[in-house]
Amino acid sequence: MTTLPPFIFATCQSGVENVLKREAARQYPFLRPAFSRRGFVTLKFADATQPLEGFRFEAVFARAWGFTLGRVEVGDQAEAARQVWKLIGEIPVRMVHVWPRDSAPPGRSDPDTPWPDEVEQIRSLISAAAPESVNLVAPDTTPRRGLRGQWVLDCIIVDPDEWWVGIHRLEGPETFYPGGRFPLCLPEHAVSRAYLKMEEALRWSQFPVPPNARWAELGSAPGGASQALLDRGYEVLGVDPAEMHPAVLQHPKFTHLRRRTTQAPRRAFRKIRWLAADINAAPNYTLDAVESLVTYPQINIRGMILTLKLPEWTLADRIPEYLERIRSWGYNVVRARHLWYNKQEICVAALMRPFKRKPVVVRQKARRKRPT
Repeated sequence: MTTLPPFIFATCQSGVENVLKREAARQYPFLRPAFSRRGFVTLKFADATQPLEGFRFEAVFARAWGFTLGRVEVGDQAEAARQVWKLIGEIPVRMVHVWPRDSAPPGRSDPDTPWPDEVEQIRSLISAAAPESVNLVAPDTTPRRGLRGQWVLDCIIVDPDEWWVGIHRLEGPETFYPGGRFPLCLPEHAVSRAYLKMEEALRWSQFPVPPNARWAELGSAPGGASQALLDRGYEVLGVDPAEMHPAVLQHPKFTHLRRRTTQAPRRAFRKIRWLAADINAAPNYTLDAVESLVTYPQINIRGMILTLKLPEWTLADRIPEYLERIRSWGYNVVRARHLWYNKQEICVAALMRPFKRKPVVVRQKARRKRPT
């Protein structure tokens, strides 16, 4: 059994560090803030508290997290790579992840900006310096079940002359990628960047969506997220009073309901099993709109991907309240994450497992009384 160090690290979007620290204090009162920089936070287990083998840091605003082993001062990179392995010691790691912290000014982060070539060079140096007893797996773009539970060596480039070293286990799909960043690229035919947000949400949520499933998207204009669903072969009902892009309207599996959610006829949703929402409004407005659908007697939604806007970062403190409200509708698997392609907003994935349709209500016609 690996002895876990009493420090953890988390990387996040630049400018969200204090939001992350407040979230950690709320959920894990035994953790204390330690060293931090823009886009990089470390926390210490307080007093005599020691992390147990099954500890999970389930923070919405942590894009990646792990246990901190220490830092390496970088002069010669080859020597620094050897120092990394001294910190790893006998921990049986199977992969090497290297990524830089988000050092952009708050609000200026660009998720499309590729990491510098130096990141791959450092990863190669660290891999080449591995002891002979270490059996590393080559970088893979597809999560593999056989590797789940294995340790990964993490090297976060905090500054060019300062690397922080840690470890994390391969678990959810995002843990297979450095920094929790899925390898995504905006297709040429995409009409908006919402395409990438939806694609990332689908990969992260790992919903068991069958082929040819029917989706409804609330707040669908101009259609980028709908395109991501259509490209997977799904049917999409787009609900939005605004205009959709012509390229989306021409798709044979897309239907536009040009109305607000509150005005949309409920019969249009009877065959819908999956729901997405990205409404440019405060969280409770979005949740009100969604609740009006999922609690309707003749509508049966199995799973949802919701974007909740946070006009003020202080609303992040109310996320537990929002998630509990969604659970009250019968969704027992509810998770939230600040995606790479989220800005001042979060993604919520909610699933009803097992899926239970509402009982069919048969209306009986009133009998006419016979004349006496």
